[in-house]
Amino acid sequence: MKILIVEDNKELSQSISAYLQSEGFLCEVAMDFDTADEKTDLYSYDCILIDISLPGGSGLELLKKIKKKRTTSGIIIISAKGSVDDRVQGLELGSDDYLPKPFHLSELSARIKALIRRKNFDGNNEIRLEELNIDPAAQMVKVNGKEMILTKKEFDLLVYFVMNKNRVLTKNSIAEHLWGDVMDQADEFDFIYTHIKNLRKKILELGGKDRLETVYGMGYKFCA
Repeated sequence: MKILIVEDNKELSQSISAYLQSEGFLCEVAMDFDTADEKTDLYSYDCILIDISLPGGSGLELLKKIKKKRTTSGIIIISAKGSVDDRVQGLELGSDDYLPKPFHLSELSARIKALIRRKNFDGNNEIRLEELNIDPAAQMVKVNGKEMILTKKEFDLLVYFVMNKNRVLTKNSIAEHLWGDVMDQADEFDFIYTHIKNLRKKILELGGKDRLETVYGMGYKFCA
Protein backbone atom coordinates (compact mmCIF):
# COMPACT_ATOMS: atom_id res chain seq x y z
CA MET A 1 0.00 0.00 0.00
CA LYS A 2 1.36 3.37 -0.99
CA ILE A 3 0.91 6.59 0.99
CA LEU A 4 1.65 10.21 0.07
CA ILE A 5 2.36 12.44 3.07
CA VAL A 6 1.79 16.12 2.27
CA GLU A 7 3.26 17.89 5.30
CA ASP A 8 5.72 20.81 5.46
CA ASN A 9 7.00 20.01 8.96
CA LYS A 10 10.08 17.93 8.19
CA GLU A 11 10.31 16.28 11.61
CA LEU A 12 6.63 15.31 11.61
CA SER A 13 6.66 14.05 8.01
CA GLN A 14 9.73 11.93 8.76
CA SER A 15 8.11 10.53 11.92
CA ILE A 16 4.91 9.64 10.04
CA SER A 17 6.87 8.08 7.19
CA ALA A 18 9.09 6.01 9.48
CA TYR A 19 6.12 4.74 11.51
CA LEU A 20 4.00 3.85 8.48
CA GLN A 21 6.93 2.12 6.79
CA SER A 22 7.35 0.01 9.93
CA GLU A 23 3.68 -0.93 9.43
CA GLY A 24 4.42 -2.14 5.90
CA PHE A 25 3.42 0.93 3.86
CA LEU A 26 5.44 2.47 1.03
CA CYS A 27 5.67 6.19 1.79
CA GLU A 28 6.51 9.30 -0.21
CA VAL A 29 6.67 12.85 1.13
CA ALA A 30 5.79 16.21 -0.41
CA MET A 31 6.61 19.27 1.68
CA ASP A 32 4.89 21.94 -0.43
CA PHE A 33 1.85 22.46 -2.65
CA ASP A 34 3.61 22.25 -6.02
CA THR A 35 5.50 19.02 -5.22
CA ALA A 36 2.30 17.38 -4.00
CA ASP A 37 0.41 18.53 -7.09
CA GLU A 38 3.13 17.11 -9.34
CA LYS A 39 3.27 13.78 -7.52
CA THR A 40 -0.50 13.28 -7.71
CA ASP A 41 -0.29 13.99 -11.45
CA LEU A 42 2.44 11.40 -11.99
CA TYR A 43 1.63 8.65 -9.48
CA SER A 44 -1.30 6.91 -7.84
CA TYR A 45 -1.65 6.36 -4.09
CA ASP A 46 -3.85 4.25 -1.84
CA CYS A 47 -4.10 7.10 0.65
CA ILE A 48 -3.02 10.77 0.72
CA LEU A 49 -2.46 12.66 3.98
CA ILE A 50 -2.85 16.42 3.52
CA ASP A 51 -2.00 19.27 5.88
CA ILE A 52 -4.14 22.39 5.32
CA SER A 53 -1.30 24.92 5.69
CA LEU A 54 1.33 24.37 2.99
CA PRO A 55 4.04 26.49 1.38
CA GLY A 56 2.75 27.60 -2.01
CA GLY A 57 -0.93 26.95 -1.45
CA SER A 58 -3.72 25.56 0.69
CA GLY A 59 -4.22 21.89 1.40
CA LEU A 60 -7.92 22.41 0.71
CA GLU A 61 -7.09 23.76 -2.74
CA LEU A 62 -4.86 20.75 -3.31
CA LEU A 63 -7.77 18.52 -2.29
CA LYS A 64 -9.94 20.21 -4.95
CA LYS A 65 -7.31 19.58 -7.63
CA ILE A 66 -6.88 15.94 -6.62
CA LYS A 67 -10.63 15.33 -6.79
CA LYS A 68 -10.77 16.81 -10.30
CA LYS A 69 -8.28 14.12 -11.35
CA ARG A 70 -10.94 11.52 -10.42
CA THR A 71 -8.48 9.61 -8.28
CA THR A 72 -9.61 6.65 -6.20
CA SER A 73 -7.12 7.54 -3.45
CA GLY A 74 -8.42 7.83 0.08
CA ILE A 75 -7.76 11.28 1.55
CA ILE A 76 -7.22 12.19 5.20
CA ILE A 77 -6.71 15.80 6.28
CA ILE A 78 -4.17 16.18 9.10
CA SER A 79 -4.07 19.70 10.43
CA ALA A 80 -3.52 21.83 13.52
CA LYS A 81 -6.46 23.92 12.38
CA GLY A 82 -9.24 22.48 14.44
CA SER A 83 -12.18 24.71 13.55
CA VAL A 84 -15.49 23.14 12.60
CA ASP A 85 -15.46 25.16 9.35
CA ASP A 86 -12.17 23.56 8.24
CA ARG A 87 -13.46 20.07 8.97
CA VAL A 88 -16.78 20.65 7.22
CA GLN A 89 -15.13 22.24 4.18
CA GLY A 90 -12.64 19.40 3.90
CA LEU A 91 -15.37 16.77 4.05
CA GLU A 92 -17.54 18.68 1.57
CA LEU A 93 -14.60 18.86 -0.85
CA GLY A 94 -14.27 15.07 -0.73
CA SER A 95 -11.86 14.12 2.05
CA ASP A 96 -12.64 10.80 3.71
CA ASP A 97 -11.46 11.68 7.21
CA TYR A 98 -10.04 14.50 9.32
CA LEU A 99 -7.46 14.02 12.07
CA PRO A 100 -6.49 17.10 14.11
CA LYS A 101 -2.93 17.56 15.38
CA PRO A 102 -1.45 16.44 17.66
CA PHE A 103 -2.33 12.79 17.11
CA HIS A 104 -0.89 9.41 17.96
CA LEU A 105 0.79 7.70 15.02
CA SER A 106 -0.98 4.46 15.94
CA GLU A 107 -4.36 6.19 15.51
CA LEU A 108 -3.30 7.61 12.14
CA SER A 109 -2.23 4.15 11.00
CA ALA A 110 -5.52 2.64 12.18
CA ARG A 111 -7.52 5.27 10.28
CA ILE A 112 -5.50 4.69 7.11
CA LYS A 113 -6.08 0.93 7.32
CA ALA A 114 -9.79 1.40 7.96
CA LEU A 115 -10.07 3.78 5.00
CA ILE A 116 -8.25 1.38 2.67
CA ARG A 117 -10.51 -1.47 3.82
CA ARG A 118 -13.61 0.59 3.05
CA LYS A 119 -12.41 1.67 -0.36
CA ASN A 120 -10.69 -1.47 -1.64
CA PHE A 121 -11.92 -4.45 0.38
CA ASP A 122 -15.63 -3.62 0.95
CA GLY A 123 -14.89 -2.96 4.60
CA ASN A 124 -13.57 -6.47 5.23
CA ASN A 125 -10.42 -7.23 7.21
CA GLU A 126 -9.58 -10.11 4.87
CA ILE A 127 -9.80 -10.64 1.13
CA ARG A 128 -11.27 -13.96 0.06
CA LEU A 129 -11.08 -15.17 -3.52
CA GLU A 130 -11.96 -18.84 -3.82
CA GLU A 131 -8.87 -20.71 -2.52
CA LEU A 132 -7.00 -17.48 -1.70
CA ASN A 133 -7.31 -15.81 1.71
CA ILE A 134 -5.38 -12.56 2.18
CA ASP A 135 -5.00 -10.72 5.49
CA PRO A 136 -3.53 -7.26 4.67
CA ALA A 137 -3.02 -6.27 8.33
CA ALA A 138 -1.03 -9.41 9.18
CA GLN A 139 0.47 -9.49 5.66
CA MET A 140 -0.44 -13.17 5.48
CA VAL A 141 -1.70 -15.22 2.56
CA LYS A 142 -3.20 -18.69 2.67
CA VAL A 143 -3.88 -20.94 -0.31
CA ASN A 144 -6.30 -23.78 0.38
CA GLY A 145 -5.79 -23.12 4.09
CA LYS A 146 -1.99 -23.37 3.87
CA GLU A 147 0.17 -20.36 4.60
CA MET A 148 2.14 -19.10 1.61
CA ILE A 149 5.53 -17.58 2.46
CA LEU A 150 6.04 -14.39 0.45
CA THR A 151 8.57 -11.58 0.37
CA LYS A 152 7.29 -8.07 1.10
CA LYS A 153 7.29 -7.18 -2.62
CA GLU A 154 5.52 -10.41 -3.57
CA PHE A 155 2.81 -9.72 -0.99
CA ASP A 156 2.37 -6.13 -2.18
CA LEU A 157 2.24 -7.34 -5.78
CA LEU A 158 -0.46 -9.93 -5.03
CA VAL A 159 -2.62 -7.40 -3.16
CA TYR A 160 -2.19 -4.90 -6.01
CA PHE A 161 -3.31 -7.52 -8.54
CA VAL A 162 -6.32 -8.54 -6.44
CA MET A 163 -7.35 -4.91 -5.94
CA ASN A 164 -7.27 -4.52 -9.74
CA LYS A 165 -8.51 -7.97 -10.74
CA ASN A 166 -9.49 -8.43 -14.39
CA ARG A 167 -7.71 -5.18 -15.31
CA VAL A 168 -4.53 -5.01 -17.37
CA LEU A 169 -1.71 -3.46 -15.32
CA THR A 170 1.25 -2.09 -17.24
CA LYS A 171 4.79 -2.87 -16.15
CA ASN A 172 5.26 0.81 -15.46
CA SER A 173 2.24 1.01 -13.14
CA ILE A 174 3.36 -2.13 -11.28
CA ALA A 175 6.90 -0.79 -10.81
CA GLU A 176 5.61 2.59 -9.67
CA HIS A 177 3.23 0.97 -7.17
CA LEU A 178 5.93 -1.27 -5.67
CA TRP A 179 8.85 1.17 -5.65
CA GLY A 180 7.27 4.63 -5.81
CA ASP A 181 9.05 7.46 -7.57
CA VAL A 182 12.46 5.73 -7.19
CA MET A 183 11.37 3.33 -9.95
CA ASP A 184 12.51 6.01 -12.40
CA GLN A 185 16.06 4.87 -11.69
CA ALA A 186 15.35 1.42 -13.16
CA ASP A 187 16.59 0.76 -16.70
CA GLU A 188 14.36 -2.25 -17.37
CA PHE A 189 11.57 -4.29 -15.80
CA ASP A 190 13.12 -7.74 -15.48
CA PHE A 191 12.57 -7.57 -11.72
CA ILE A 192 8.80 -7.47 -12.29
CA TYR A 193 8.91 -10.66 -14.36
CA THR A 194 10.96 -12.33 -11.61
CA HIS A 195 8.47 -11.36 -8.88
CA ILE A 196 5.50 -12.54 -10.98
CA LYS A 197 7.22 -15.83 -11.83
CA ASN A 198 7.97 -16.48 -8.14
CA LEU A 199 4.45 -15.51 -7.07
CA ARG A 200 2.87 -17.80 -9.68
CA LYS A 201 5.14 -20.69 -8.65
CA LYS A 202 4.29 -20.34 -4.95
CA ILE A 203 0.54 -20.24 -5.61
CA LEU A 204 0.68 -23.33 -7.84
CA GLU A 205 2.80 -25.26 -5.32
CA LEU A 206 -0.03 -24.94 -2.80
CA GLY A 207 -2.67 -26.06 -5.31
CA GLY A 208 -3.92 -22.60 -6.25
CA LYS A 209 -5.14 -21.51 -9.67
CA ASP A 210 -2.84 -19.73 -12.10
CA ARG A 211 -4.69 -16.44 -12.50
CA LEU A 212 -1.70 -14.36 -13.59
CA GLU A 213 -2.01 -13.72 -17.29
CA THR A 214 0.61 -12.04 -19.49
CA VAL A 215 -0.97 -9.55 -21.90
CA TYR A 216 1.71 -9.25 -24.56
CA GLY A 217 2.80 -5.74 -25.37
CA MET A 218 0.78 -4.32 -22.46
CA GLY A 219 1.45 -5.93 -19.09
CA TYR A 220 -0.23 -8.42 -16.78
CA LYS A 221 -3.74 -9.25 -15.59
CA PHE A 222 -5.03 -11.12 -12.53
CA CYS A 223 -8.05 -13.06 -13.78
CA ALA A 224 -10.91 -13.71 -11.35
